[in-house]
Amino acid sequence: MAFQLGQHDPTLQDFIRKAIEKDPPIFTRTIQTQMDTLVVRPFKELQVNVDFDAGSFPHAMLIDGLDECAGEERQAELLSTIKHCLLDNDLPFRIFIASRPEWAIRSALNVETQGYLHPLAYHIRLSDTYDATKDIRRYLWRRLRDIGSRSYDPRARSQSWPTVEDIEKLVLTASGQFVYAATVVKYVSEHGSSPVDRLQTVVDWTPEEGQLTRPFEALDVLYASILSAAKESYEAVDSRRGRNFLLLLRAYQINFGALAGPWWSAPEFDEILDLERNAHEVLVSDLHSLVVFHQLPGSLRASMVMHFYHRSFSEFLDSETRSKNLFITELQVKAYVPETSVQRINRVSLEPSSTHATSRSMPDGDAVDALMYYSDRGNLLSGQQILALAHNGWEKLDRLVQEGNKILVLGPDYPLMIFVIMRRLKDELNEPGLADALKSYYNKWRKLVQTYFVENDLRSFLSNLPPEEP
Repeated sequence: MAFQLGQHDPTLQDFIRKAIEKDPPIFTRTIQTQMDTLVVRPFKELQVNVDFDAGSFPHAMLIDGLDECAGEERQAELLSTIKHCLLDNDLPFRIFIASRPEWAIRSALNVETQGYLHPLAYHIRLSDTYDATKDIRRYLWRRLRDIGSRSYDPRARSQSWPTVEDIEKLVLTASGQFVYAATVVKYVSEHGSSPVDRLQTVVDWTPEEGQLTRPFEALDVLYASILSAAKESYEAVDSRRGRNFLLLLRAYQINFGALAGPWWSAPEFDEILDLERNAHEVLVSDLHSLVVFHQLPGSLRASMVMHFYHRSFSEFLDSETRSKNLFITELQVKAYVPETSVQRINRVSLEPSSTHATSRSMPDGDAVDALMYYSDRGNLLSGQQILALAHNGWEKLDRLVQEGNKILVLGPDYPLMIFVIMRRLKDELNEPGLADALKSYYNKWRKLVQTYFVENDLRSFLSNLPPEEP
């Protein structure tokens, strides 16, 4: 909001810039503090210090997808911030919020309990009272005709395309869900083939009248068809035969959907999965109607992240009931990522002159972090992976863990991982000799963490460390 308002008025931009210079850590503070510092106060300074014309500013702020904030607490925090910072301060803006009816927004608007936004908001319940059929029909006609007018295919430029029958079949299938129509338009507009052929493909996927039993059933058919076509196309040209398209896509989704624990930018995750440069772009090249990768605005890490156009596709991938034979479990991903991580670690050179970079630019320590995180500190590693590490990789792992003080940053996690692996070597794999060979590494890692806790007055964390091995 502050960025866009600042773009609109250079004087306001200067007030916002000064606020950031005065409080550099502002972006780590609560959302309410950020809103007050970056929007409310600069705007009030503008009103007081210069000739102010409210009519020169945009009259509305649009906040779309409130429900996509991670968790009900964050949604409620944002709504409360909007009220206290924007509405209570009588700023010259209308606030337009679009959201699924999640608990936070329902309770804020509730009539019976007099939710705190109820007297301030005009609530349009699109999901239960509004019939979007006419809007969907109008949208499909306008967008498909526009696509046709820009196509090189003379069939698409014809005034007879699309047909009334095609439009009505799509409207019927949408069942009032605008996301279906929007996904169809994105799919038909993709480059690489004729929009006429793509639309015909969608129409052929569409169930006949009377077959629709759930509003999102047709959307799931559409998602499944697009995903299946992308899978077939990817695996047909895959330069390394045998890679599982669905497994890779799900791995990226889980990486970027992590609410807790680490996540990696797309180029970093390409390398963790032992893929070629820009493999993430190739992976979704036939899925641009559903998902893209883009630069995260304002990121200190210059992160390339995965973006779903609509949450329903991510939910489709999460649900075995909806995605059926296209479903990939989290456990499958948590078995696959450690496999590629072990491969990377085993390729690290122990030569003194080595930079330890087994490919392009990623520090191999990221492979160690991924191994630890996705294997649940070794609990989910296969016996084959454990033996590969124990035979070939532990000296390399030891070097990588100690680079950059990783072992201190993550505290007891790395000692716990080696402790779990030693126990599994003894109890499951009947390899007591290999387990004993790891003791020196374990005790060294444990001692480093223990010393760090004591020196930094973190003794309360010592109880999380497993016991020393004799």
